[in-house]
Amino acid sequence: MDTVVSTSALLSIPVASLPPVRTITSSSYSNKLFSGFFYGSGSRIRQVGFRNYSSSARAVRTVRTVPKFSIASSAGIQEIDETQFQDSVLNSDRPVLVEFVASWCGPCRLISPAMEWLAQEYKDRLTVVKIDHDANPKLIEEYKVYGLPALILFKNGKEVPESRREGAITKAKLQEYVDALLESMSVA
Repeated sequence: MDTVVSTSALLSIPVASLPPVRTITSSSYSNKLFSGFFYGSGSRIRQVGFRNYSSSARAVRTVRTVPKFSIASSAGIQEIDETQFQDSVLNSDRPVLVEFVASWCGPCRLISPAMEWLAQEYKDRLTVVKIDHDANPKLIEEYKVYGLPALILFKNGKEVPESRREGAITKAKLQEYVDALLESMSVA
């Protein structure tokens, strides 16, 4: 079996175990004195070979396209901005779960299906809205959103104490989180 020796880790890696990738040559690297060979997939791309060439050599690089994530609203989740926040969240007569997201945020993409499920499942008891982090800097600053995705529950125009949650969450944990908040509000 052929092997490739990594210059960074000095480990032998069987070539058959490495997934194929697309490669391109780039003349922008023509002033470099090396050319590397890259293998891998996803975000784990490794340089596993190294060769010295003359100054006219070209580096071989991988190109990976990332699917574009859209913040667009689904049937159950309404996307709002700073101008709609007062009417949609603060003046609402029902509890509103606000999700702060960004198109470049990986964890936001992970919880998107769970949030859509939540909006459909709890549509009679809860309103779910989505706010784009990049397009609404005043809200981000006002509510001190430091991590994405961020979930904050509002009731009667105020943030519910202990309702803030940041980071990815599973569907089961999201349901526990919302059930606990709704139960605490009904008791209070």
